[in-house]
Amino acid sequence: MIDKKLTRYIWLSIAAAVATISLKAGAYFYTGSVGLLSDALESIINLIAAVFALWMLTVASRPPDEGHNFGHTKAEYFSGALEGSLIGMAALSIGWAAIERMITPQPIENIGIGVVISAVATVINLIVGQILIRRGREYRSITLEADGKHLMTDVVTSIGVIIAVLIVGATGWLILDPIIALAVALNILWTGYHVVKVSAEGLMDASASDEDMAKIVAVLDDYKEKMGIDYHALRTRVAGPRIFVSAHVLMPDEWTIQRGHELAEEIENAIRDAVPGVIASTHIEPLDDPLSMADMDLV
Repeated sequence: MIDKKLTRYIWLSIAAAVATISLKAGAYFYTGSVGLLSDALESIINLIAAVFALWMLTVASRPPDEGHNFGHTKAEYFSGALEGSLIGMAALSIGWAAIERMITPQPIENIGIGVVISAVATVINLIVGQILIRRGREYRSITLEADGKHLMTDVVTSIGVIIAVLIVGATGWLILDPIIALAVALNILWTGYHVVKVSAEGLMDASASDEDMAKIVAVLDDYKEKMGIDYHALRTRVAGPRIFVSAHVLMPDEWTIQRGHELAEEIENAIRDAVPGVIASTHIEPLDDPLSMADMDLV
């Protein structure tokens, strides 16, 4: 089952978050760098988001029931919304700490140890982030992909923080440490905005991507050309890993209901083969009846 595989990757994300929190907290403890503190705070957000994502994936994997005929796949979008909100709160916390350090600069100690520890945590996030992004795209999971992108943002900010700490150690420019912390805060705010945006689009029944739409249209056009049929009212909506597709298929008037039904089933299967994760449904109409096109402009 796909949902079990997704859960396995979320557990990987949780393990990575626990490891990086421990490492980055240690780096801050040794150095006293507010930049490294901001990095550790972001990892705490990663852990909270991963735990909530595990819960949402469990809900999303539930089968359709009487109250949710189309299933529970949209539960994944709540995970993205929460993660975006948590990112915002972390950014404010980091900004506050950075401003305080600007007012009262403090020296950074044990830079070598702190940088090495932070670098190890960064490598962990890099590896896990890439795994989550690839598997998220493979299984069409917004939760995995969003979590992976967040980790990759963490990687970028960690590299920036490490470079800043090294510069502070070499030059004694203490003001650079809180400046980098503020830059980290702004960067993760931008990431949070995009995470929330994607979740909002999913909750508003966003259409399938241009790439998937092209594959669906290609299947319908192929049958239109070789079978002498037509189609209209093609509509799609994305719900987590699922894409719901509906279309009206116009069959020649002389065809029997049985023949039309068999072709409709064939078309639906072809669409599912072209785009994994699709739930396709078609409505059969007579090709030469003007009323068949009466709902062309319906939204």
